[in-house]
Amino acid sequence: MRPIRQGDVLLLSAPERIEGNKLPHLTLAEGEVTGHSHRISDGQAELYEKDGTLYLRVFSEAATLTHEEHKAIEIPQGDWMVRIQREYEPQGWRYVAD
Repeated sequence: MRPIRQGDVLLLSAPERIEGNKLPHLTLAEGEVTGHSHRISDGQAELYEKDGTLYLRVFSEAATLTHEEHKAIEIPQGDWMVRIQREYEPQGWRYVAD
């Protein structure tokens, strides 16, 4: 499956079924400045953490990823690795502010 991007959140198809610590929420990322969040608002899904990386498992045909400042995106059924995009500055790498 093709990567899916919403703001600074990038979802990549997970190469294998990942088992980790199941999280009690469906928030993929929280905004550092605005307090807005990238979260699953509709559909059946679970979020896991393993070795500092988040993994999203969508059970329903699709799940809706929402954020207050971005258009909602449909995430197809499957396992996804969650990445927060970073950018390089002369001072070093930093996370992209959303």
